Amino acid sequence: MSVENNRGRIKKPIAPEIVKYISDPVAKSDYETSYFTYLTVNRAHVLMLEKQGIITRDVCRQILKATREIEANPIAPDFKKDSGIEDLYTTLERRLIKMVGLEVGGQQHTARSRNDLGATVVRMDTRDYYLKICEYFLKLRRTLIDVARKNYDAVFSGYTHMQPSEPITYAHYLSGVLTGLERDYRRYEAAWQGLNICPLGGGSMGSTSFPIDRWMTTKLLGFDRPIPNSIDTVASRDYALEITATLAMAADTLSRLAFDNYIWSTPEYGYIEVDDSCAVCSSIMPQKKNAFTFEHIKAKAGHMAGYAMAMYACMKNIIYSHSKDTSVETTKNLRVAMQEMESDFVLAELTMRTLTVNKDVMYDHARRNFCTVTELANYLVRHDGVSFREAHEIIATVVGNLVERKLTCAELDRASINEVSRKEFGFETKLTDELIAEALDPRRIVEAKKVLGGTARQEVERQLAALEEQLVKDEATLQSRRAGLATAQSELDRLTSEMIGG
Repeated sequence: MSVENNRGRIKKPIAPEIVKYISDPVAKSDYETSYFTYLTVNRAHVLMLEKQGIITRDVCRQILKATREIEANPIAPDFKKDSGIEDLYTTLERRLIKMVGLEVGGQQHTARSRNDLGATVVRMDTRDYYLKICEYFLKLRRTLIDVARKNYDAVFSGYTHMQPSEPITYAHYLSGVLTGLERDYRRYEAAWQGLNICPLGGGSMGSTSFPIDRWMTTKLLGFDRPIPNSIDTVASRDYALEITATLAMAADTLSRLAFDNYIWSTPEYGYIEVDDSCAVCSSIMPQKKNAFTFEHIKAKAGHMAGYAMAMYACMKNIIYSHSKDTSVETTKNLRVAMQEMESDFVLAELTMRTLTVNKDVMYDHARRNFCTVTELANYLVRHDGVSFREAHEIIATVVGNLVERKLTCAELDRASINEVSRKEFGFETKLTDELIAEALDPRRIVEAKKVLGGTARQEVERQLAALEEQLVKDEATLQSRRAGLATAQSELDRLTSEMIGG
C-alpha cells in the first residue's frame, strides 16, 4: 500500500466538499498557529520513546534530525497536490517519512494518537495566547491605578440609576472598577489550573500498552501535571469554555467602564475628554468628536458572550470522549475570542491612559446637581436631633421646591429649609447658612467619608495600594509561569541537541 494515499481502511480520497469546508480551513489554521507546536510535541515524544527503550537511539536521532530540517523549512499543506492528506499532522508525518523512510519515520507515532496529540497542541497554543492576554490584562489594571492616582482631587457626582447620587472622586470610581477587574482576573488566572495539564499519552482514549513515561513529556512540554484519566485527555475542552467565559465577564466589566466614560465624555456632562488619537470626526458634522473606542469596547462584550455560549452549545449532549464537536468545533473560535479580548484590553488601556479629566467641570456639576443633600440631611440629624427619616422628608421637599423654581443646589439656604420644617414638623433648623454651605461642599463630603471603602483620599490611597500589591503578585506569577515554560523549552532543546550530536 502506498504511504502517500494511506487513509487506513478508507479507500477513497476525501470528498472535495469536505476538503473545502473542513479539512483545508482547519489545516491552514493549524499551519499558521500550530506548525512548530506539533514539531515540539514530536520531539518530546520521540525523546521519551527512546528513554523508555521503545525506539532505538539511532531511530530517535534520525527523526530529530529530520524534524530540525522540517522546522527550518515550513511547507503549508496543499490538498490540491495531495488528496491523501487529512490535516497538518498528516502532512508533517508524510514529510518525515519521505526524508527518513517508513521504517524509521513510521515509529514516531508509536504509543499515541492524533487525538491526544491534537489535544496537547491546542492546549500549548492556547497557553501561549493565554499568557499574552494576562499581560494585556495586567497592563490595563496598572494604567487604571496610575490614572486614579492622578485624580484624587477630581470630585464629581457619583450615580445610581443614572441619577446624581453622592459626591465621589474619579480616583474612588476607578478604584471600584479596579476591584471588579481584580476579581475578573482572579477567575481568568484560575483557568490556568485546568489549561496547563498534559493530555499526551492518553492515546485515542484508552491509553497505551507501551511503557511510556507521561511525566517526562509533561515536564518537557512545560505542563504542570498529566491529565490522570486517558478518556479525559481527549474528551476535555472545558478549559476553552472557562477561559472564554471568564474573559466574557471581564469584557462586561470593561463595557460598564466604557459606558460610564462614554456618557461622561458628552458635552452635556463634559467630565472627561478622550484624546484626539482615540476619536473620530463626522463626515458631515464638523463639530463632532466621537469617542468611538468606547463604542467598540462596549460592543465586544456582546461578542464574548456569543463565543462563550457557542462553546457551551458545542459541548452539550455529546459523548464524553473524543469527537470533532469538541476537538474542532468547540475550540474553533477560541483564538478569535482571545484576539477579541486582546483588542478589548488594548483599546481600553489606550483610551483610559490618554483621556483628560475636566476636574472643574466635575466639581461645578457636583455643587449644583443636589448630589450633596444626603449629607445635609445628616446635618439635620446631628444639629436638630430629628430622625433621619424626618430629615430625609424635609430635604426631599426642599429639593422638589427648588427644582420647581428651576433653581440648583447652590441656591439652597436656611430659609428654604425652614419653609418646609415649620410646615411639616413645626420647628426651625439650628443650621446656619454657613453650616449649610459646609454640609453641601462636595470636597468636604468626600473627605469626611474615612470608613473602609469610603471616598476620603487617605482611604482611596489605601485601596489603590492594596490593589497594586495584588497586581505586583499577579505580575510575578505571570513571569514565573513564563519562566517555567522557557525552562522546559531549554531542556527539550538541550536533550534534542545531545541526541542529534551523540
